[in-house]
Amino acid sequence: MPLNHSKVSSSSEQIAQWSCKLKIDDIPQEVINKIKLIFLDSLGLIYASRNEEYIIALKKSFTELGKSTIPGHHEKLNPFDAITLNGTAIHGEDFDDTFEGTPVHIGSVMVSSIITASEYYNLNSEKIILGLVAGSELICRLALVSPTAIHRQGFHPTAILGCFGASLGISKILDSDKEQTTSALGISGSMASGIIEYLAEGTWTKRLHPGWAGASGWKAAHLGKNNFKGPRTVFDGTHGIFNSFADTNIIPDFTKLTHELGSYWHTNDLAIKPFACGTMTQPFIDCAIKARKKINHLNEIKSIVCKVGEGTVHRLWEPLSEKRNPTTPYSAKFSVPFCVAAGIIYGKAGLAQFTEQQINDQEILNLCSKISYEIDPLNEYPKNYSGEIEITLNNLEMIRETQSSLRGGKLFPLDQSEVEEKFFDNLKFGNLSLREIDNIKKFYDTLFEKPDFSLLY
Repeated sequence: MPLNHSKVSSSSEQIAQWSCKLKIDDIPQEVINKIKLIFLDSLGLIYASRNEEYIIALKKSFTELGKSTIPGHHEKLNPFDAITLNGTAIHGEDFDDTFEGTPVHIGSVMVSSIITASEYYNLNSEKIILGLVAGSELICRLALVSPTAIHRQGFHPTAILGCFGASLGISKILDSDKEQTTSALGISGSMASGIIEYLAEGTWTKRLHPGWAGASGWKAAHLGKNNFKGPRTVFDGTHGIFNSFADTNIIPDFTKLTHELGSYWHTNDLAIKPFACGTMTQPFIDCAIKARKKINHLNEIKSIVCKVGEGTVHRLWEPLSEKRNPTTPYSAKFSVPFCVAAGIIYGKAGLAQFTEQQINDQEILNLCSKISYEIDPLNEYPKNYSGEIEITLNNLEMIRETQSSLRGGKLFPLDQSEVEEKFFDNLKFGNLSLREIDNIKKFYDTLFEKPDFSLLY
């Protein structure tokens, strides 16, 4: 039931109180290590997409310069625009971290906003970590309140929930009190936005969502700090975000926001993607890579059937004509047929597999035309992201492969060396010189001691 406007403590007040009291010694080292890996992964992605058309278009749209760094570019912008651009760059190729359950992206929101705050306020490492962790934990917990419901209502969960995480993280950095932080969260509810109509043709708006969420969180936090009032019932009220942005047929569980808050850290469960595409496509790519070792030639393949969770169909399978023949490289990232085909043909699905050249490659498209799906009622989505494919050869031999859970996720996390390899690959993809790469690594190595923004450009 929605919270009424009595003086019963609301969920946002409880979150605000926890954040205000949070100290660095309260955060387990494994959580700090995970958030540092998320930062490293995100930093590499800023550079990987720096020359992409959508980043160039976004940068040209800004009407004024400022003092905030946008890594990979020589210009500086005002904080709002810098966060918008950096968050868009991190998420732009859909290669950033994700949270299992309801897929939300943390680094694109939190790293973009905190890196700007770090420079703007000359933060020490303790403040950086506190801001990152407080906001990240809130986004994860919000994602658990009503899994799949925001997507089903037609909104992008990162766009809606990310704004609150950035608001909380920046409020922590600003040393806002409980009332100011609660107002900042309430204000965020009027700034959150982002529909998923980009799915129709793979257009660019989804890329913008995390940057806009981070920048809106920055603005909401500063409004709250200066005592602009926002509703304390923004989460659990009659007109709160879950009654506004989520399918109300799915009953929200607000206990997820505060249950074991401070003792269990969902931030530690964040997944770092091995593939440059949508989260739920990833286990199917692993299946495809396993299967390719058993296939001598593509012409042997008669058909491929993927066993899927019902909740993934409207984003990753329909309309099937678009998914088998993606209109844009971005659309291909949310097509299981294309991702499976890439896995079988190339044995990988990195940034180079999602280009204009690839979506017009007849060999890939021919294979896509043979790929279909069946809804598996036993599939655990959204609790678990798994993959299962059945390949029938022309001689009627069957090849079946499964992936029990998301690789890079909480059950199969990538280790430090794998994340660093991805980081350096992304820097190289961004066409950086060896000297520039060395400077960026030096920046990261000193970030949690004394950040040196002169190492970035």
